[in-house]
Amino acid sequence: MKSAIVYYSFGGATRAEAAKRAASSGADVFEILEAKKRGIFSAFLSGCPQALGRKASAIRPLSIDWSQYDSVTLMAPVWAGHPAPAFNAALALVPKDKILNVVLCSGGGETPKSKENTIHLLRQQGYCLASYEDVRTVPPTK
Repeated sequence: MKSAIVYYSFGGATRAEAAKRAASSGADVFEILEAKKRGIFSAFLSGCPQALGRKASAIRPLSIDWSQYDSVTLMAPVWAGHPAPAFNAALALVPKDKILNVVLCSGGGETPKSKENTIHLLRQQGYCLASYEDVRTVPPTK
């Protein structure tokens, strides 16, 4: 069976990390796109409170045949110390019988405000969480 990397990237750093991981592992990569593209102001004004409240944003449909994968790595940036709202929307689509790896990307490289609660919530919701990783990323240069 194969592995899938499913990621949301706001500024490109998570996209670069997903591409790097896919190149080394051979995993298939799928990008999460929000239904309405956010600007920097809406990311802070509405996105950060959504992240703090663990709310989901509207995302475009994902074309993934989940039956082809036994493990899924779900990646997203950290907003206000929590996974971005698109992470929550995509998580709801991941079947509970998949091995789940979570990778959260931030300039600080840690999610101390939410790590234990996120792990607890994922397990409480029935996900088979294999790993949780905080990754320090830098925005890609243009």
